[in-house]
Amino acid sequence: MRKKLISLLLVLLLCLSLAGCGGVSYGVNTVMTLVEQEYSMAFRNGDSIYYYVVAALEELSAEGVVSELSHKWLGSNAVSFGKKADALSAYQPPEPRVFIIGVDENSFPFAYGEGGNYWGFDVELATKMCQKLGWTLQVHVVEKENVYIELYSGNIDCAWGGLALPEKEIADGSYTVYGPYVKNDIVIASRDGSNIWNSLQLNGRRMAMCTTQEAMDALQSAGRVANRLGQITRLAGGTTECFNYLFSGKCDLILTDSTAIAYYNSH
Repeated sequence: MRKKLISLLLVLLLCLSLAGCGGVSYGVNTVMTLVEQEYSMAFRNGDSIYYYVVAALEELSAEGVVSELSHKWLGSNAVSFGKKADALSAYQPPEPRVFIIGVDENSFPFAYGEGGNYWGFDVELATKMCQKLGWTLQVHVVEKENVYIELYSGNIDCAWGGLALPEKEIADGSYTVYGPYVKNDIVIASRDGSNIWNSLQLNGRRMAMCTTQEAMDALQSAGRVANRLGQITRLAGGTTECFNYLFSGKCDLILTDSTAIAYYNSH
């Protein structure tokens, strides 16, 4: 009788727990970090547009806009820009223009394509910045390896959209860098409640990942760990498709960004 009572209480506690979180847990945990990186912005050396962009961002940061967007997309105040309420007063009023940013469309939640449009933290912040300056925003998709070419060919005015710029180009001064403004790691992650919580438990596990070169390079950097995994599914649908696979139980793990985990854990 006592054992039955204890069992009944345990079942009741489990039901209450599930009811308290909607019945299903959609949290995601980092199992292993593969690559540590940071996102920055890049401009052509000597381009005066840099000063207007930085000043506008400093004013938006002082106004609380950056913090508001950071909480919206990441669930916390994770993004860092300088703050100065009257930063633009040091310059002549900017002339109207089209401002073209180069984004990595696979860097959800900072920049991603959906329905023929572009969304994300960086895209939304760039939109607000252009409104402040009286500019029109245009988005152009780039690969981080081509940032230098895209800038100096005039295809873009600024590389800004979930880009971890090549370290060698930064060190060589190939362009003017503003940032880094946020930390992002490429990681292997599992669902909350999973029995996979460290790299020793990866043997034979099914993993989904994006088809981008950056994701491929990150997996290769894992060395022997990658060889221990089971089936690896490469998805052309980007980060959101990877998370959908994980939440639907089609895979045990995903290779993704820590900032994407922050988004899903806060929404």
